[in-house]
Amino acid sequence: MQNDYSKKLSAERLKQCYEIAPLRIRQYLEAEIEYVLGNIDSPNHVLELGCGYGRVLKRLIGKAGRIVGIDSCGESLQYAKKYLPASAAYELDEMNAISLQFESHQFDVVFCIQNGISAFKVDQRELIEEAVRVTRPGGKVLFSSYSEKIWKDRLEWFQQQSAAKLLGELDYEASGNGIIVCQDGFRATTISAEDFQNLTSGIDASISIEEIDDSSIFCKIIVNEKK
Repeated sequence: MQNDYSKKLSAERLKQCYEIAPLRIRQYLEAEIEYVLGNIDSPNHVLELGCGYGRVLKRLIGKAGRIVGIDSCGESLQYAKKYLPASAAYELDEMNAISLQFESHQFDVVFCIQNGISAFKVDQRELIEEAVRVTRPGGKVLFSSYSEKIWKDRLEWFQQQSAAKLLGELDYEASGNGIIVCQDGFRATTISAEDFQNLTSGIDASISIEEIDDSSIFCKIIVNEKK
């Protein structure tokens, strides 16, 4: 599995995307991280799907008992080893998020934020089910996507990425309704609250969907305890 971003952006180029983000996008990114941190207790075993160069993992250090990040881009993971504190305890694995190489019920919290569920370009139902599989009964699975309320700021961010030659030129005629398209073929979609409801239908878990910061749609899945 390789997502659209990892095909074009990895390691330092991916880091640059966040460094040039507008103020409102920085607020959105921070709100997502704070939401994740608010769902973690210090003894928890935590897994991030699509950890990139370790931007979020760095914030988990000292907040969780076991920290694991997986990504499909080996270059980003190599950069993460330099980016993350040498003294910190964490695990990094090059792995496909739809076919995790972990036994079932290993983690207390599994999360995939900043629209990774769309960016991975895999079967989204299978991605959710695989995340649930490796989560312990009573544990949490967190997925996020963009709220439509942040469309203008998101579009501005992509414009900046395009101007910095990190992505191709935007195709404005093809972009809209939560979808951003570049002339080089890059395409960024979103998942709505209704989409999350449909994707999680029938899963043996308690599902809640909420909007935070007028910027993110979070789907929280609490895996049911074994009967």
